[in-house]
Amino acid sequence: MALISWEDFDRVELRVGTIRRAEPFPEARKPAYKVWIDFGSTLGEKCSSVQITALYSPEELLGRQVVCVTNFPPKRIAGFASEVLVTGFYRANGDVVLCVPDKSIPDGSKLG
Repeated sequence: MALISWEDFDRVELRVGTIRRAEPFPEARKPAYKVWIDFGSTLGEKCSSVQITALYSPEELLGRQVVCVTNFPPKRIAGFASEVLVTGFYRANGDVVLCVPDKSIPDGSKLG
C-alpha cells in the first residue's frame, strides 16, 4: 500500500448526495445502472454509471444517500457521461456494497 500525504487526501472531493433516479444500463459492458445524484446547491445533480446490480435494484436506490468522488473528470461509458464516482466496498465475490452515511446529512456535504 502506497502512503499518501494529507495534501493528497485533501484534494479528493468526497461528498454525499441523494440518488433521485436510477435505471438499468443495458449498453454497458458489465451489468450497471445509470443513476442521477442530487448534491444540493453545492454541485446540483450529477450522473454516474454504477456496477451494483448484484445487491441493489433501481427502486431501492431511490432516496438513498451515497458517498461520491466529485472531482474526477467525466468518463464516457457506452456513450453515457459518468460525472462522479459512487464509492463502495468489494466483497470477496466482487459484489459492491455502497459506502453510505449512517445518518441523513445535507446533500453536498464534504467528508472531512
